[in-house]
Amino acid sequence: MTVVAFIGLGNMGGPMAANLVKAGYRVTGFDPVPAARATASEAGIEVAESAAAAVAEAQVVLTMLPSGKHVLDVYQGEDGLLAATPSGALFVDCSTIAVADARAAAELVVASGHRALDAPVSGGVVGATAGTLTLMVGARPEDLEAVREVLEPMAGRIVHCGDPGAGQAAKICNNLILGISMIGVSEAFVLGEKLGLTHQALFDVTSTASGQCWALTTNCPVPGPVPTSPANREYQPGFAAPLMAKDLGLAMEAAEGTGTAAALGALAAGLFREFADGNGSALDFSAIINEIREAS
Repeated sequence: MTVVAFIGLGNMGGPMAANLVKAGYRVTGFDPVPAARATASEAGIEVAESAAAAVAEAQVVLTMLPSGKHVLDVYQGEDGLLAATPSGALFVDCSTIAVADARAAAELVVASGHRALDAPVSGGVVGATAGTLTLMVGARPEDLEAVREVLEPMAGRIVHCGDPGAGQAAKICNNLILGISMIGVSEAFVLGEKLGLTHQALFDVTSTASGQCWALTTNCPVPGPVPTSPANREYQPGFAAPLMAKDLGLAMEAAEGTGTAAALGALAAGLFREFADGNGSALDFSAIINEIREAS
C-alpha cells in the first residue's frame, strides 16, 4: 500500500488528507496545532509526533503550509523532511507560495534524491471537503503521472501547467482575477442596493449575463442568492481575507519582478491588506462588501 504523508492538517490540509484515507491510502500526518491533530485523527489519519516521524515510511509527501519560508524550513536540516523521507519520494507542495520559493524548494528536493511537484489548489474549504479542488501542477510530466492516482481523490480537475514553479504562477494569476472580481461584484451589489434593486433581482440578471463570474455564482457576497456562500454564515471562511491579501501580495511581487503593469491588482491588494489587518482578519474575503458598504 502506498503510504502518503501529509504535513499541515488545517482547514485545507485536513479535509484533503481525509479524502485520501477514504480512497484507501494509509495516511500519516503532522500539524503543530493540537486541534488540527485531533480532527485528523478522528478522520483516520495516523498522527505522528513530528513532521519527520510522519514521513518515515512515505512514498508521497504532501505539504500544505502558510508560506514559502515554512516550506523551505520544514524541508531542510537534520530533522527536515528531505532527510527523513525514504529516497526517491514524490514531494507535492500544495501551499500557495512565491514562484521563486517553489523553484528553490524543487531544487532542494531534487538535490536530495527525491522528485518535486508544486500543486497549489483552488476551491476553498468546500472543495477540499468535497474532493473537487482544481490542482495547478508544476512538474516534469513523468512525475505528475507517477503521483496522479494519489492526487485524484482530492481533485475535481488536475491541470499540468508546466515545469516546477508553473503551478504557483497559475495560482497567483488566478487569484489576481478572483480578488479584483470580488471587489467588482461587491461594488455592484452595493450600487444596486442604493438604486433600489433586490439582491435576488441583480443576481438573476448578472448570473446569466456578461457579469457572470465565480465570485458571483459560487461565492456571492450577499446572503440569499447562493445558499452555500459564506455570506449566509456571517462570512465564516471559506477563503479567509488574510489569505487573499497574501496571494495578492505574491501576485504584486511577481508583477513588480517581471515589469507587468497591474494597476487594478495593486489597488485590490491594498484594499484586501487593509481589510485583512482590520475588520476582516477572521472573515471570508467576500466580506469586503461590508467595507465597501460602510464607505459608501
